[in-house]
Amino acid sequence: MANSAQARKRARQAQKNRAHNASLRTAFRTAVKKVLKVVETGDKAAAQAELQAATKVMDRIADKGVFHKNKAARHKSRLSAKVKAMA
Repeated sequence: MANSAQARKRARQAQKNRAHNASLRTAFRTAVKKVLKVVETGDKAAAQAELQAATKVMDRIADKGVFHKNKAARHKSRLSAKVKAMA
């Protein structure tokens, strides 16, 4: 356990940041799942709208450093390909 006041404070901050980052990771994954769910229904217009919303979420989270920018780009690319492949 942390002994100095500084170390105790850093432990508190780390715990708070970990909880915040966990919620952001969850939001990222939820955005991806929403797009995939709409793609399965076959509604291309809704899928494009959902992709646009998910892209904003992914970019925002990548900018904060929770996920690497390349990971966000990879997810956006794959989701975009799935939306484009819809009939």
